Amino acid sequence: MTWKKFSGETIKSPILEEVEQAIEREYNLGNKLKVCIGTDSQVKGAITDFATVIVFLREKKGGFMFIHQERTSQKMSIKERMLSEVQKSIECAYALCDLLDLYDVDLEVHADINTNPNFKSNAALHEAMGYILSMGFVFKAKPEAFASSYCANKMVQ
Repeated sequence: MTWKKFSGETIKSPILEEVEQAIEREYNLGNKLKVCIGTDSQVKGAITDFATVIVFLREKKGGFMFIHQERTSQKMSIKERMLSEVQKSIECAYALCDLLDLYDVDLEVHADINTNPNFKSNAALHEAMGYILSMGFVFKAKPEAFASSYCANKMVQ
């Protein structure tokens, strides 16, 4: 799985190592961190692009993120696509949660799902919320889900 920095630079070491180095670097600088993970997708014809982001928020000092992009030609309903986004975010969160616990870094999983029933993505809200919460993660949906709605959204190819 290939991860990149916002600059476009490819991360060559395993993502777990890179995240740990980032946490240590930020803590050595005196920064308190929170991590938010989210995924967004975009359908273009027969192709669906996904972008998953790990957003590091420095308390009162901005943030930075790592990005993973992938593409599929698998046809999905809107609900399947929303739950696929959530699955990708949970896989990432699960891979990092022990490390984040070790460093006492708060973690949120953000779903690009609208809480307003007038939006199509709302069809997946209850399943997504149940899935994320049952895994023990803090759940955020739109409009609070900036990691997926804004950060990942900008990175979808």
